[in-house]
Amino acid sequence: MLLVIMCHLNTSFPSVAQGCQAQHRFSRGESLRDHSVGEDPRAERTGQRQNRGMRTRLGCLSHKSDSYNDFTAILPDKPNRALKLSTEEASRWADSFDVLLSHKYGLAAFRAFLKTEFSEENLEFWLACEDFKKTRSAAKLASKAQRIFEEFIDVQAPREVNIDFQTRELTRRNMQEPSLSCFDQAQGKVHSLMEKDSYPRFLRSKIYTDLLSQTQRRLS
Repeated sequence: MLLVIMCHLNTSFPSVAQGCQAQHRFSRGESLRDHSVGEDPRAERTGQRQNRGMRTRLGCLSHKSDSYNDFTAILPDKPNRALKLSTEEASRWADSFDVLLSHKYGLAAFRAFLKTEFSEENLEFWLACEDFKKTRSAAKLASKAQRIFEEFIDVQAPREVNIDFQTRELTRRNMQEPSLSCFDQAQGKVHSLMEKDSYPRFLRSKIYTDLLSQTQRRLS
């Protein structure tokens, strides 16, 4: 049956058949360059781009992990970068919530933990506020404030954070004349919520304990 189909392709759709034959040769591990004599150089370049694209997609898939035994998956750097974290650094994350947030890898690990609890919007809002307070352009201030409000604060916002009604309404009034401090109360509420609720659970989580174990094994 396969022979009949291939013969039909050769006679009716020669370009398709050539593509199938080229793919078959590639699947056997043969180089396309070995068969490029007499072929259109543009076709060869197209095939090389497709091959590179395939290798890139396979490379991306190889970096994904279902577990946090490989902590390069949660690093803020390139996925193939080695974890440069000492046991002493990771242990200091338990000293205070602010110590955790100030450390690049601590922040990444905490974000990964919040994702397992489907509450990463709290951290993302806190980070957005930190970035907002660095705004120096008065022209950008109002538009950035509005984006943050619509994404995190407004009722039924796509990433609505858990704050009380009074804080939400105060922030809404602040939007009339946005300033660098217009999110301070809401940010403080979310920070307090994460510190009292999410942070203790993070310290007990498998993500954190496994990471500590990994740094200790590297020293032994």
